[in-house]
Amino acid sequence: MSDQAPLDTRRSRTRLLVAAGAVIVVATYAYLVVAQPAGMADSGTTRAGLIAMAGYVIGAVLIAAGSIHQLPTTTIAMIPVAIAVNIVVGQLVAVLGLPVYLDSIGTVLVSVLAGPAAGVVTGILANVIWGLTLNPIPLPFAVVQVVIAVLAGTAARIGVFRRVYLPPVAGLVTGVAAAVVSAPISAFVFGGATGGGTGAIVGAFQAMGQSLLASTTLQGLLSDPLDKLITFTVVGILLAALPSRFLQRFPFAREHRVVTTAPLAPPPSPSE
Repeated sequence: MSDQAPLDTRRSRTRLLVAAGAVIVVATYAYLVVAQPAGMADSGTTRAGLIAMAGYVIGAVLIAAGSIHQLPTTTIAMIPVAIAVNIVVGQLVAVLGLPVYLDSIGTVLVSVLAGPAAGVVTGILANVIWGLTLNPIPLPFAVVQVVIAVLAGTAARIGVFRRVYLPPVAGLVTGVAAAVVSAPISAFVFGGATGGGTGAIVGAFQAMGQSLLASTTLQGLLSDPLDKLITFTVVGILLAALPSRFLQRFPFAREHRVVTTAPLAPPPSPSE
């Protein structure tokens, strides 16, 4: 009984953190979409821009803080590598000016192997670290990583990665969701100028007479599904290449038979 009480307290605290973060994120999203505050295009330096930036970052960090307590040691050890993959590949793509992002490969891989909670922590930490060190633009998009992680983990749970042709489909669906969530951030925090090749697409839609929000949404619906299709396909290839012994380390992959319909054996004990 004495052991159960602290456990229940930790679970309650975890749920409270995740719920509080989700409420802040949803409120910030609603603020951007409904109010569509003017003047936020000036690099997010206006009062409204700072509110939006703070809302997304604080909400995302609270969700990560609530999720990290659920992770086993094996998963925590993999997260820094996945974060590095997100940042390095994402920064390279941004420098090359490609009309995609490829900054969530690590997030999807961790979500598939260790579950959406682990993917959420990976994606949020990657964007926060990236935003504070190399480029401030990824910071408010940390919330998009939450959406990607949840959908990738759900796809793994229902067996999408057992079939070679299904990960690209899941990537397309995830890309549409990511586009809808990220469009208001791009429009009202950065004025559509988020760098890379996507800014040119936004500019082209605006030249056709579309509003800023419509332009960033259309750009997202072009870039994000392609981006996530590539990302999910790359992760599918990586999973096929990983040895079974490595996959056995992750309870989520074993329980949901992420890469095979045959049950994975539990990892060997240290004494074996």
